[in-house]
Amino acid sequence: MKPEAGDIVKVITEDEEIEGILMPRPEILGQDVTVVKLGNGYNIGILNKKIKKIEAIEKYKLKKTEKKKLEFNKSLPIVSILSFGGTISSKVDYRTGGVHADYTAEDFVEMCPEIKRIANIRARKVTGIMSEDMNHEDWKLMAREVAKELNSDAAGVVVTQGTDTLHYSTAALSFFLENKNKPVVFTAAQRSIDRGSSDALMNLICAVTAAAKSDIAEVMVCMHGTINDDYCILVRGTKVRKMHTSRRDAFRPINEMPLAKVYDDKIEITNKNYKKRNDGKAKVNDAFENKVGLLLIHPGMNPDIMDFFIEKKYKGIVLATTALGHVPTERKNFSLLEKLKKAIGSGILVVISSQALYGRVHPYVYTNLRKLSLDLNAVFVEDMLPETAYVKLGWALGQAKDREKAKEIMLKNIAGEMTERSDAGSFLY
Repeated sequence: MKPEAGDIVKVITEDEEIEGILMPRPEILGQDVTVVKLGNGYNIGILNKKIKKIEAIEKYKLKKTEKKKLEFNKSLPIVSILSFGGTISSKVDYRTGGVHADYTAEDFVEMCPEIKRIANIRARKVTGIMSEDMNHEDWKLMAREVAKELNSDAAGVVVTQGTDTLHYSTAALSFFLENKNKPVVFTAAQRSIDRGSSDALMNLICAVTAAAKSDIAEVMVCMHGTINDDYCILVRGTKVRKMHTSRRDAFRPINEMPLAKVYDDKIEITNKNYKKRNDGKAKVNDAFENKVGLLLIHPGMNPDIMDFFIEKKYKGIVLATTALGHVPTERKNFSLLEKLKKAIGSGILVVISSQALYGRVHPYVYTNLRKLSLDLNAVFVEDMLPETAYVKLGWALGQAKDREKAKEIMLKNIAGEMTERSDAGSFLY
């Protein structure tokens, strides 16, 4: 029988015999290397061309623990957990290093028994996709599945996915879901479950607490509030951004204070500006125009880049401009004005946001800003984040019959994406 990963094997080479556990081959090594874990715990790679024979000494069987059926506690609410990828509920097989999960309610409770005290869990895996590979079709599926749970007997919904584009997903659902009637709480893990410093368990506990007990009927992110296990924060889905590659408190509120701090047994409201639970029915409005772009303005950029959007017949583009809304306008061969004029003439809706993130764009402070606003009729979107503006633009163009109607939608505060006055305290939070 052909040896498989996890088997104890004897590898016979030209020079020696080696015993150990046959390991899964990392993709980076290619197909010409066999990896074996020695008795001392170290892994070694052996070139296949030197191997004469591999014998299985002992076959490996992954132990399957019998899952106890969860008892329904009538005194607790129901929380639905929908998984769209990410490692937050994964288990590690320490013999092979493999990660696996069934994403059932029993899996979550086995991994994190504390949530049994908070709610009755109903869990299922919808998709398993890397978050950087997600697009608008995944957001549509997500919105439909979440809406089903919002209109069920669940008290709230927890959504798990990878962290890289989490803030795009929360922005999308903030617009796609109409008449939100219960909490929709996204959570994830910055550090995988097999690491001692993993943030997965606390994030999950706090997310379930927020979904079960919170009065906030918004799409939110629930992640660590500090690098320690002090509390998690609930941040509005249109006002959150991943601000660090690896810190446990990477997701921060931008231009607005978090909605709440969440501990394992209580919720402390920190921002009273939110929509409350209601008896209405959630609806999905996910019409989306895919031909939208997001362009980072930078020194020395070639204006000809706009030709791509024009030739490909894009319908809208968000410019992540510098500071208050600046783009290159004065230097010869570097002015974007003529190209933007051409783009707008071709039917493209141009939206101005700021890559500075904190603060807001302003159409009248400087001459070149007035040119963009008055001469070109570009849309300045206050303190909306570039990523949120990108998602909203696709959604607005999906709703509108013409560019002017889409512009009206972009300037209307739909899901807390714009504030009348940016909260200065959030910059220091």
